[in-house]
Amino acid sequence: MRRRKTPAAAPPPVPFSPEAARAHRVGLGLTPEQVAEGMAAHGVRLLFGHVLAWENGDLRPGEAELIALARVLWCPAADLMGARPTRLRDHRIARELGQEAVAERVGMSLPAYREAELTGHWDGDPDQTHALAQVLGLRLTELVEATGRAEALDRLLRQCVAGRWQPQLRALARLVPVPEPDLAAVLPVLHQEHHVPTHWGTPSVPRTPAPPLTPRFWQLLAAQPTAVPV
Repeated sequence: MRRRKTPAAAPPPVPFSPEAARAHRVGLGLTPEQVAEGMAAHGVRLLFGHVLAWENGDLRPGEAELIALARVLWCPAADLMGARPTRLRDHRIARELGQEAVAERVGMSLPAYREAELTGHWDGDPDQTHALAQVLGLRLTELVEATGRAEALDRLLRQCVAGRWQPQLRALARLVPVPEPDLAAVLPVLHQEHHVPTHWGTPSVPRTPAPPLTPRFWQLLAAQPTAVPV
Protein backbone atom coordinates (compact mmCIF):
# COMPACT_ATOMS: atom_id res chain seq x y z
CA MET A 1 0.00 0.00 0.00
CA ARG A 2 1.43 3.36 -1.03
CA ARG A 3 1.83 5.86 1.78
CA ARG A 4 0.16 9.18 1.41
CA LYS A 5 2.56 12.08 1.35
CA THR A 6 2.23 14.46 4.28
CA PRO A 7 1.39 17.90 2.89
CA ALA A 8 3.99 20.60 3.52
CA ALA A 9 3.13 23.04 6.26
CA ALA A 10 1.85 26.36 4.99
CA PRO A 11 3.82 29.42 6.06
CA PRO A 12 2.09 31.68 8.59
CA PRO A 13 0.40 34.85 7.29
CA VAL A 14 2.61 37.84 6.60
CA PRO A 15 2.51 40.22 9.61
CA PHE A 16 0.34 43.20 8.81
CA SER A 17 -1.05 46.20 10.68
CA PRO A 18 -4.36 47.52 9.24
CA GLU A 19 -4.01 50.64 11.37
CA ALA A 20 -0.56 51.44 9.99
CA ALA A 21 -1.71 50.94 6.40
CA ARG A 22 -4.70 53.23 6.88
CA ALA A 23 -2.62 55.88 8.66
CA HIS A 24 -0.01 55.96 5.87
CA ARG A 25 -2.67 56.17 3.16
CA VAL A 26 -4.58 58.95 4.90
CA GLY A 27 -1.36 60.79 5.64
CA LEU A 28 -0.57 60.87 1.92
CA GLY A 29 -4.09 61.96 1.05
CA LEU A 30 -4.71 58.90 -1.14
CA THR A 31 -8.02 57.15 -1.72
CA PRO A 32 -8.27 53.33 -1.77
CA GLU A 33 -8.85 53.59 -5.51
CA GLN A 34 -5.59 55.50 -5.96
CA VAL A 35 -3.72 52.94 -3.87
CA ALA A 36 -5.08 50.11 -6.04
CA GLU A 37 -4.04 52.01 -9.18
CA GLY A 38 -0.58 52.59 -7.77
CA MET A 39 -0.16 48.91 -6.92
CA ALA A 40 -1.04 47.99 -10.51
CA ALA A 41 1.98 50.04 -11.60
CA HIS A 42 4.07 47.72 -9.38
CA GLY A 43 2.64 44.60 -11.00
CA VAL A 44 -0.09 43.82 -8.44
CA ARG A 45 -3.61 44.20 -9.84
CA LEU A 46 -6.56 44.17 -7.47
CA LEU A 47 -9.80 46.00 -6.70
CA PHE A 48 -9.85 48.93 -4.30
CA GLY A 49 -12.12 46.76 -2.15
CA HIS A 50 -9.06 44.68 -1.28
CA VAL A 51 -7.37 47.79 0.09
CA LEU A 52 -10.40 48.51 2.27
CA ALA A 53 -10.55 44.88 3.39
CA TRP A 54 -6.89 45.07 4.47
CA GLU A 55 -7.51 48.26 6.41
CA ASN A 56 -10.60 46.74 8.08
CA GLY A 57 -8.69 43.60 9.06
CA ASP A 58 -10.96 41.37 6.97
CA LEU A 59 -8.10 40.27 4.69
CA ARG A 60 -4.32 40.19 4.88
CA PRO A 61 -2.04 41.05 1.97
CA GLY A 62 0.33 38.43 0.69
CA GLU A 63 4.06 38.94 0.40
CA ALA A 64 4.10 40.59 -3.04
CA GLU A 65 1.03 42.66 -2.14
CA LEU A 66 2.60 43.97 1.06
CA ILE A 67 5.78 45.01 -0.73
CA ALA A 68 3.81 46.75 -3.49
CA LEU A 69 1.61 48.47 -0.92
CA ALA A 70 4.67 49.77 0.94
CA ARG A 71 6.07 51.22 -2.27
CA VAL A 72 2.79 52.95 -3.09
CA LEU A 73 2.58 54.37 0.44
CA TRP A 74 6.24 55.49 0.37
CA CYS A 75 7.17 53.67 3.55
CA PRO A 76 9.38 50.69 4.49
CA ALA A 77 7.53 47.37 4.37
CA ALA A 78 8.46 46.90 8.03
CA ASP A 79 6.28 49.91 8.91
CA LEU A 80 3.23 48.01 7.73
CA MET A 81 3.97 44.86 9.70
CA GLY A 82 2.90 46.19 13.07
CA ALA A 83 5.57 44.20 14.91
CA ARG A 84 9.30 43.64 14.89
CA PRO A 85 10.26 40.93 12.38
CA THR A 86 11.44 37.74 14.04
CA ARG A 87 11.20 35.08 11.32
CA LEU A 88 13.69 34.80 8.49
CA ARG A 89 10.93 35.34 5.92
CA ASP A 90 9.66 38.47 7.65
CA HIS A 91 13.12 40.02 7.80
CA ARG A 92 13.42 39.35 4.06
CA ILE A 93 10.05 40.96 3.32
CA ALA A 94 11.02 43.94 5.48
CA ARG A 95 13.98 44.42 3.12
CA GLU A 96 11.61 44.04 0.14
CA LEU A 97 13.61 41.15 -1.30
CA GLY A 98 12.48 37.96 -3.01
CA GLN A 99 13.65 34.49 -2.05
CA GLU A 100 15.65 34.14 -5.26
CA ALA A 101 17.63 37.33 -4.58
CA VAL A 102 18.52 36.31 -1.03
CA ALA A 103 19.45 32.75 -1.99
CA GLU A 104 21.74 34.04 -4.76
CA ARG A 105 23.44 36.61 -2.54
CA VAL A 106 24.16 34.17 0.28
CA GLY A 107 25.38 31.46 -2.12
CA MET A 108 22.65 28.92 -1.37
CA SER A 109 20.35 26.95 -3.65
CA LEU A 110 16.81 28.31 -3.87
CA PRO A 111 15.19 25.06 -2.59
CA ALA A 112 17.52 25.05 0.44
CA TYR A 113 16.73 28.67 1.24
CA ARG A 114 13.00 28.08 0.86
CA GLU A 115 13.24 25.15 3.25
CA ALA A 116 15.06 27.33 5.80
CA GLU A 117 12.28 29.91 5.71
CA LEU A 118 9.54 27.30 5.95
CA THR A 119 11.06 25.28 8.80
CA GLY A 120 12.87 28.06 10.66
CA HIS A 121 15.99 25.86 10.64
CA TRP A 122 19.16 27.26 9.04
CA ASP A 123 21.91 24.92 7.82
CA GLY A 124 24.14 27.47 6.12
CA ASP A 125 27.90 27.41 6.67
CA PRO A 126 29.61 30.33 8.48
CA ASP A 127 30.22 32.26 5.24
CA GLN A 128 26.58 31.88 4.18
CA THR A 129 25.39 32.84 7.64
CA HIS A 130 27.56 35.96 7.63
CA ALA A 131 26.29 36.85 4.15
CA LEU A 132 22.70 36.36 5.32
CA ALA A 133 23.25 38.89 8.12
CA GLN A 134 24.66 41.39 5.62
CA VAL A 135 21.92 40.92 3.01
CA LEU A 136 19.05 41.20 5.49
CA GLY A 137 20.71 43.83 7.68
CA LEU A 138 20.51 41.61 10.77
CA ARG A 139 22.26 42.18 14.06
CA LEU A 140 23.77 39.06 15.61
CA THR A 141 20.95 38.75 18.13
CA GLU A 142 18.36 38.98 15.32
CA LEU A 143 20.32 36.51 13.20
CA VAL A 144 20.39 33.84 15.90
CA GLU A 145 16.68 34.33 16.57
CA ALA A 146 15.65 34.28 12.89
CA THR A 147 17.70 31.18 12.06
CA GLY A 148 16.29 29.13 14.93
CA ARG A 149 19.61 28.92 16.78
CA ALA A 150 18.64 30.49 20.11
CA GLU A 151 18.16 27.18 21.95
CA ALA A 152 21.38 25.73 20.54
CA LEU A 153 23.26 28.87 21.61
CA ASP A 154 21.87 28.67 25.13
CA ARG A 155 22.78 24.97 25.33
CA LEU A 156 26.35 25.59 24.18
CA LEU A 157 26.83 28.47 26.60
CA ARG A 158 25.66 26.26 29.45
CA GLN A 159 28.22 23.67 28.45
CA CYS A 160 30.89 26.38 28.34
CA VAL A 161 30.26 27.48 31.92
CA ALA A 162 29.67 23.96 33.28
CA GLY A 163 33.05 22.67 32.15
CA ARG A 164 35.84 23.73 29.83
CA TRP A 165 34.83 26.32 27.25
CA GLN A 166 37.60 25.57 24.74
CA PRO A 167 35.99 22.41 23.25
CA GLN A 168 32.81 24.39 22.49
CA LEU A 169 34.57 27.22 20.64
CA ARG A 170 34.30 25.83 17.11
CA ALA A 171 30.64 24.82 17.47
CA LEU A 172 29.84 28.24 18.90
CA ALA A 173 31.55 29.95 15.94
CA ARG A 174 29.27 27.99 13.60
CA LEU A 175 26.21 29.39 15.38
CA VAL A 176 27.44 32.96 15.77
CA PRO A 177 29.41 34.13 12.70
CA VAL A 178 32.22 36.02 14.41
CA PRO A 179 35.95 35.19 14.51
CA GLU A 180 36.95 32.61 17.11
CA PRO A 181 39.37 35.04 18.83
CA ASP A 182 36.43 37.33 19.64
CA LEU A 183 34.56 34.41 21.20
CA ALA A 184 37.71 33.32 23.02
CA ALA A 185 37.87 36.77 24.63
CA VAL A 186 34.30 36.46 25.92
CA LEU A 187 33.96 32.86 27.08
CA PRO A 188 36.57 32.93 29.91
CA VAL A 189 34.76 35.89 31.48
CA LEU A 190 31.43 34.12 31.16
CA HIS A 191 32.92 30.96 32.64
CA GLN A 192 34.44 32.81 35.59
CA GLU A 193 31.19 34.62 36.38
CA HIS A 194 29.12 31.44 36.41
CA HIS A 195 31.57 28.83 37.64
CA VAL A 196 31.08 27.82 41.29
CA PRO A 197 33.91 25.58 42.53
CA THR A 198 32.83 22.94 45.05
CA HIS A 199 35.13 21.04 47.43
CA TRP A 200 34.18 18.17 49.70
CA GLY A 201 33.69 19.42 53.23
CA THR A 202 34.01 23.09 52.28
CA PRO A 203 31.06 25.18 53.45
CA SER A 204 29.27 27.04 50.69
CA VAL A 205 30.08 30.72 50.48
CA PRO A 206 27.29 33.13 49.54
CA ARG A 207 28.01 34.86 46.25
CA THR A 208 26.36 37.41 44.05
CA PRO A 209 24.08 35.65 41.51
CA ALA A 210 25.58 35.52 38.05
CA PRO A 211 23.75 37.52 35.36
CA PRO A 212 21.51 35.64 32.89
CA LEU A 213 23.71 33.64 30.57
CA THR A 214 22.70 34.51 27.00
CA PRO A 215 22.06 38.25 27.58
CA ARG A 216 25.42 38.49 29.34
CA PHE A 217 27.11 36.71 26.42
CA TRP A 218 25.70 39.31 24.01
CA GLN A 219 26.73 42.13 26.34
CA LEU A 220 30.32 40.89 26.48
CA LEU A 221 30.45 40.22 22.73
CA ALA A 222 29.20 43.75 22.00
CA ALA A 223 32.53 45.04 23.36
CA GLN A 224 34.40 43.15 20.63
CA PRO A 225 34.97 44.67 17.14
CA THR A 226 32.67 42.22 15.31
CA ALA A 227 31.90 42.86 11.61
CA VAL A 228 28.21 42.19 12.29
CA PRO A 229 26.97 44.30 15.21
CA VAL A 230 25.39 42.66 18.25
